[in-house]
Order: sequence, then C-alpha cells, then structure tokens
Amino acid sequence: MKAVEFREVSKGFVTRDHKVVVALENISFHVEEGEFLALVGPSGCGKSTALNIVARITPPTRGEVLVRGKPPEAARFDIGYAFQQDTVLPWRRVVENIEMGLAIRNVAPAERRRRAEALVATTGLQGFENAFPAELSGGMRKRVALATMLAYDPSLLLMDEPFGALDAQTRLILQDELLRLWQQNRKTVLFVTHDIAEAIALSDRVIVMTARPARIKSEYRVPLPRPRHLSIRETPEFGRYAGEIRRVFSSLGILRDELPSGEKAGAA
Repeated sequence: MKAVEFREVSKGFVTRDHKVVVALENISFHVEEGEFLALVGPSGCGKSTALNIVARITPPTRGEVLVRGKPPEAARFDIGYAFQQDTVLPWRRVVENIEMGLAIRNVAPAERRRRAEALVATTGLQGFENAFPAELSGGMRKRVALATMLAYDPSLLLMDEPFGALDAQTRLILQDELLRLWQQNRKTVLFVTHDIAEAIALSDRVIVMTARPARIKSEYRVPLPRPRHLSIRETPEFGRYAGEIRRVFSSLGILRDELPSGEKAGAA
C-alpha cells in the first residue's frame, strides 16, 4: 500500500523582488507503508519543501500529494514532523514537552503521563524528566523532540535532517537509537538528509534529487539486512552502495566542499 504518493508535483515561490524560484519540478515517487525512505541531494534542492507539502505547511503549485490515497489534510493528526531546528519548548520540563501533543488531542492527564514516562525510558531520558531544555545537551534535546513526536503514535514520520546540527558522535548514537525505535514498530518514515552514509545506514530505499529545481535523478534499494545497526557501515556492501550514490552526486556537479565531512574523504 502507498502511504505517501507524489504525482507530478511542482512547487514555485515568489521572492520579495518578484522573482519566481522553482523548488520542485515534476516530482513523482511514492513511499510504501512501513518503509523507511530517504531523500538525498544538495543543500537547498527542495527536499524540505517536499516534506512541507506532505505536512500541508505549503501546497504544491502543480500536481498532487496523497497520504494513503487522500489529501494530506485528511491525515494531519496521523503525521509526526521532526524539524531541522530545535522545537522543544524552553519553558516546559521534559515530561511536559513530551505530553504536549497528547494534551492538544485532549488525552486524559493520567494517560498522557503514562505515555510520556514510557517514552522517557525508551529514549534514555531517565533522571531528566523534570529538567528544563536549557539543562540538557543538544543530543538530549533531540531525544525529547523525538519522544514528543512519537507520543501520540503517528503512523507517518517526516524527518527533516533531525540530527544535522549535532556533533558526529552524538549523531551516530541517535541514528542508532532511531533504527532501534523504527525496528520496534515499523512506522512509515520519509527522511531528508544530504548525508549519503546516514541515508544508506537508515533506509530501505534512497532517492537522489538534483539541485534546484529538484528532479529525481536516481533511486536505489538498500537490501542490507535488518535488524540493522550502524556497524553495517563497516561492511563491503555498505561501501559499494555509498560509492554508487557518491558517483551520482559527482555527476550532478556537487562540489566536494558541499558534502558532509564523512563523505569528503571518501569514507562510507
């Protein structure tokens, strides 16, 4: 079953000086139910715009996006969105942040607290339930944001470079954490990144997008075994897939300096 479907979607914006910028041009692809799909491409190519169209933050200029065969607004309460920027509310404690989406949905206080406490344990936040975000590290704040998104149990997760601002070690730890959580419940994930290694380590399928206006350049299945851990990066198969996608990046004329540090040296 198709969880998300893009049908010949284009999106343009008008700038303040009245110029038209086309972010997406005639994009068609789909995400299967329970699939982890990564969109990769150069910075500013329209990957985030694609997520925003699914979330109905912005409508397409042409074409349509369907969520389980219906317009996205019909599924808005079944979509979780992890943004690039930190969305944790600074005036709310950890457990209160996690409960926020449940409160909006009028879930009873006792049930809100039960779910929040379960996610505190699941995401390794024990002992910090009553801490304010300013008292947490960047990685822990990302864990709070992830728990907040998962609290109301959406079946479709949109993730826009959620670990991009973190240091390399914390990023790897949270990637492994995300793999573990995904393998428990197999939610549908549409994940945006420009990091080739991250895309391969996490996903079932990778779609490579061109520079703006973004089109689909190529698509790759990632048949690496699951359950998967980040040690998969050490295998020859991982290196082969990374090399194939890296060559596509090169064919797109992406400068070496635009690739994440892990890619510059040719490391998987």
